[in-house]
Amino acid sequence: MGPLQLADLIGLDVCLSIMKVLHEGLGDPKYAPCPLLVQYVDAGRLGRKRGMGVYDYRKKPVTPSPRL
Repeated sequence: MGPLQLADLIGLDVCLSIMKVLHEGLGDPKYAPCPLLVQYVDAGRLGRKRGMGVYDYRKKPVTPSPRL
């Protein structure tokens, strides 16, 4: 599992909240949330729990053909 899949699993809204707390608490600009993350959360793309985050989880899984 890569870092973006993990972020989707955790929830992009949770990741954003964590980054905001770290940025405000530590004052380090490396913890400032990236604008794309903010856009995704504002658009409701929260990860697996909403069916769409960085990846689209709404797709149906591939099923084998009944002829096989």
